Amino acid sequence: MSDPFKSAPRYQSSDSPPHLGHFSSPLSPGDGLGNNFSNESPQHSSPEGSEQYELSDSAIKYDSLDPTFNPELDDEAIPLNSRTHVLGTRPAGFLHDQQNDKSYTTEDDPTTTFGFPVPSFSDGFDSRPNNESIANRSSLYRSQTTAEAWHRRQKIDPKRAKTIKVKLKQGNFVNEYPVPTAVKNGNLAGGYKGEATEFSHMRYSAVTCDPDDFTREAGWTLRTENYNRKTELLVAFTYYNEDKILVARTLHGVMMNLRDMCKAKWSEFRRLSSRGDAEAGSTDAWKMISVVLVFDGIEPADKATLDVLATIGLYQDGVMKRDVDGKETQAHLFEYTTLLSVSPKPELIQPHPNDPANLVPVQMTLVLKQKNAKKINSHRWLFNAICPHLDPEVCILIDAGTKPGSRSLYYLWEAFHHNPNLGGACGEIHAMLSRGKKLINPLVAAQNFEYKVYILDKPLESSFGYVSVLPGAFSAYRYRAITGRPLQQYFHGDHSLSARLGKKGIQGMGIFKKNMFLAEDRILCFELVAKAKEKWVLGYVKPAKGETDVPESAPELIGQRRRWLNGSFAAGIYSLAHFGRMYRSSHNPIRMLFLHVQAAYTLAGLILSWFALGSWFITFAAIIDISKPRVGITDYNMQQPSNNATNSEESQRLVSWKIKECWSGTAFDDTAHLKDSSVDSKFDYLYWINWVFKLIYIFLVALQVIMALGNRPKGEKAAYVISFIIFGLFAAYLLSMTMILTIKAFCPLAEQINAAHGGNAFGVLLGSTYGPIMAGILGTFGLYIASSIIYLDPWHILHSFIPFLLISVSFTNILNVYAFCNLHDVSWGTKGSDQADSLPSVSSKKTSREGVKIVEDIHRSQKDLDAQFQQTVMRAIQPFRGGSEDEKPTEDDQNKTFRTRFVCFWLGMNSVLVIILLSSSQDVRTKFFEFLLWSNFFLGCVKFSGFLYYMFGETFFRIARLCSRLCHR
Repeated sequence: MSDPFKSAPRYQSSDSPPHLGHFSSPLSPGDGLGNNFSNESPQHSSPEGSEQYELSDSAIKYDSLDPTFNPELDDEAIPLNSRTHVLGTRPAGFLHDQQNDKSYTTEDDPTTTFGFPVPSFSDGFDSRPNNESIANRSSLYRSQTTAEAWHRRQKIDPKRAKTIKVKLKQGNFVNEYPVPTAVKNGNLAGGYKGEATEFSHMRYSAVTCDPDDFTREAGWTLRTENYNRKTELLVAFTYYNEDKILVARTLHGVMMNLRDMCKAKWSEFRRLSSRGDAEAGSTDAWKMISVVLVFDGIEPADKATLDVLATIGLYQDGVMKRDVDGKETQAHLFEYTTLLSVSPKPELIQPHPNDPANLVPVQMTLVLKQKNAKKINSHRWLFNAICPHLDPEVCILIDAGTKPGSRSLYYLWEAFHHNPNLGGACGEIHAMLSRGKKLINPLVAAQNFEYKVYILDKPLESSFGYVSVLPGAFSAYRYRAITGRPLQQYFHGDHSLSARLGKKGIQGMGIFKKNMFLAEDRILCFELVAKAKEKWVLGYVKPAKGETDVPESAPELIGQRRRWLNGSFAAGIYSLAHFGRMYRSSHNPIRMLFLHVQAAYTLAGLILSWFALGSWFITFAAIIDISKPRVGITDYNMQQPSNNATNSEESQRLVSWKIKECWSGTAFDDTAHLKDSSVDSKFDYLYWINWVFKLIYIFLVALQVIMALGNRPKGEKAAYVISFIIFGLFAAYLLSMTMILTIKAFCPLAEQINAAHGGNAFGVLLGSTYGPIMAGILGTFGLYIASSIIYLDPWHILHSFIPFLLISVSFTNILNVYAFCNLHDVSWGTKGSDQADSLPSVSSKKTSREGVKIVEDIHRSQKDLDAQFQQTVMRAIQPFRGGSEDEKPTEDDQNKTFRTRFVCFWLGMNSVLVIILLSSSQDVRTKFFEFLLWSNFFLGCVKFSGFLYYMFGETFFRIARLCSRLCHR
């Protein structure tokens, strides 16, 4: 029997996702289609392929749904009329066969007869007859994602709800809430068997303790733990304030990956789930996977994103509690298992009975922190609160907005499965290019090339066993490898622990260590490899790919790189200063040798980057100064020396004659006045052009320092854009002069080879004249081109290399300057949260007989819950129209004295280097350039050697795995 996943089409962002319900749009009476709607439970016509049903009480107006809603208080509200109904149909065959499927249950409410209410418009989401706006067509399209609207939705009218009593377990509020009927029906349509309330109820816990105290002893548990399921893989999703499209992109990508892991015949994960259990098999592989979403605060969260989660059943408005018995809730924990997903279009993905391409159930946990406390704190909730209960083998970390490629999660898990010493791994990060449209922006193209450069860096570090940084946007760790000291050191950067840790916490750290936590993923990497009495290594998994958005404007890029550069610089120094801790590990001698080589490589890279600012100016000034009028052949009637010269004197005269011939007739030729005394010597215009360019260059660097010390990038957007453009023009001028000089330098190559003893071409190319030039060409172009071809991904060389060369000067002169000038900005302040004010509080009272603490909780009726859910779906799939908000200025008053001294020291050392070299002889400057070219060439060769070693090992591993599979057939 063929594997359905080999033939089933993969979902692409440009295609319609599988299994979308077909639904008609809400139309008004007299719309020309013969549809007449009234307020009295009308019969609605369904599109072709769908069944008819009565919507009855589900067609509810906003005013009857939310008693607290007042259109006069909402500037985005629109008048209610007879057209403001939710009209829906379900696709044919969606409903279960209730007679044959005993697992299917329904309520008496007639709303259970409809399927998942997916609206669909014939001409897309923007289809509107008679040029009528979406907002005027239906009140469902008005925005309810503002803070005010979200406040209102948290309130439940007691008159329309029922009150139940909930027992507190050790003072903890934990309760289950029915999910909307459409969500339950949609999940049951997949045919999977779960626990009693797994698909019908969502579990909510008001966590009133610190994440370190979220323990079984304190009465806290998770659903998966209560079901006695072993968790092999945990996928963690960290979120701050990304929009719903970015969240849907990531979450849907994860769902598609997990489907393949659990269903495809090639999946070892699927086979792993059936070992030792004759009744298990591929259908139960999903029970070994959990997905955890950690939201960093209610206030910054995009409320439309919560609508997306509510659409798949993971979240509900009106259930969160502000405090329990006076103890403030620290995090709101939602748990639900779902087969539903929302694609980035956005469109709803739902299962069809007995369809092999359906998604699999995914056990999801949402940790919605009440207050914003930064990413490290989110990871503390993940690793210290959730993971001890689930005890996963592998944790995959992914940021909101990162789209995992096909099978990427599987490849990461597979790497851990086959290498018991692998403690952490990462995949390849791609820039999201929107089918190449974004490459028109040179900033995006340059960043795209930067990401591709990792094809040399990551394989090299993986070969050594220590990847200096596993990108937080897409990486994985073995949970037992990071427990203990790695996580303890990592969480020293959590500002919420500063009072508890004292001097060991963030408040007791120096500025360098604080900056190190800006690149928090580097800390975890070093601590993991250096873990005492262990031999964990870090690796790079080539097939695992993730796409992420990159900054498209100069201010966004500058702000992003400040944290990256300062964090990387501080973490690099920290790893070198604490390298001695590697000797406490259990790495074998060969591994230790490679780690020493990597430490030397890191030190060389730090030194070169430290002097990069001065080196760029010296290179610019020296090369353009070399480009000046030359003396060509003065007597064109003179006899050319013989090409068959036998003695060295004749050979050298031939070379000199050839050099002059190379410059004759060019714009640089200045021989006319030597042949004719009436002709003046050519005006050295290049000298004055270069002199002006050098002044502008120095002025621009000084301007970057001034702006970085006193202005935010978003406040000086025009100045930064102009700086990028001018530095780009300087880079183009530098490249053109370099190409001219290189071409003319190779002009007398044949004569010089003949002049060499024995005609040794190899010796001439590696000699003092051509050796540095060859090293520069191979180090800059050759190694990247060769590695890209071997990697079978050379296209970025064609469309992104030139923008990278033009902007690379700005990466040093703008980004590095801004980063170092803002070394004091570690941004550890937190934002308060006023969104919790709208949440209800609960107080317990003891029962007279049993003495058990109980609280009274208000539940919406199933009818109101279903009606509100339809509005939630409409908000979730409403086309996204993003807008930018002006950020308020932040305080910048910490460690400025240290920052100033550090910048002065850095600029001073680079200035000394510039002064010494520019005031030295030409020979000294030539030696310096030779050193730079050979250094870059040597480091590039080291990278390339590691790349080849990695590619050989990767190819051998894949061949071995293929042979193993063939042998087992």
